[in-house]
Amino acid sequence: MKPSVLIVEDEDSILALLEYNLEKEGYKVRHTADGEEALIMIEESMPDLVLLDWMLPGLSGIEICRRIRSNSRTKKLPIIMLSARGEEADKIDGLDEGVDDYLVKPFSPKELIARINAVLRRIRPAFSNEALEYGDVKMDMTTRQVFFKGKEVKLGPIEYRLLQALMEHPNRVLSREQVIRRVWGYADDVEPRTVDVHVNRLRNGLGMQKDKGTIIKTIRASGYCIRKVDALEPSEVMDSEIKDLIGDFNPNEEDK
Repeated sequence: MKPSVLIVEDEDSILALLEYNLEKEGYKVRHTADGEEALIMIEESMPDLVLLDWMLPGLSGIEICRRIRSNSRTKKLPIIMLSARGEEADKIDGLDEGVDDYLVKPFSPKELIARINAVLRRIRPAFSNEALEYGDVKMDMTTRQVFFKGKEVKLGPIEYRLLQALMEHPNRVLSREQVIRRVWGYADDVEPRTVDVHVNRLRNGLGMQKDKGTIIKTIRASGYCIRKVDALEPSEVMDSEIKDLIGDFNPNEEDK
């Protein structure tokens, strides 16, 4: 399930930009322009991350951050501060108050998405003790252990993040571009072929079969998904049965 993001921003143009790009990436988005309302929304339904403008009517972003950090229930909630204040002293003030990252306006939507992904990767093991489990695969998000058919397997950091991305969306196809953003963040130099190589390494590292159990399936011209299969795909079974029936028949070969 894609994380939820609470946007606390009073500029309509920036809010529209944030909302569009986050929803495009599949994030669940809520928003408000009021600091007090933001704190109420957090209490009612905890988001996975807050995008917090510094300059707000009423409570400032810094004061909202202080209140979030002073609450035992919300003190680990990830916060990215958005501000037109780009001086080094301003960034230091924000970071000292407890924000996880600081982004100066104007900013690139791609950079913002990359920073959100990076923050969530850093905090997820500490912020959520839940395991990801699907089919033969289990990921312990606290210890970063991976199990396949009950046996622990060792994966490299890229393969681990790749598996996590697939496990968060079982039976859903992730395009190579989505995988690149999820695993590498903002990385224009990552080629689609690089993704293919790491998918194969992940399959081999887990010891997956090609056509049975839990598999990572390549969807031609689309991407990858993790799914469970009991046997060959129906089309593959049909092809196999037809081949058994006709043998090595060659339509160009004359009867003798």
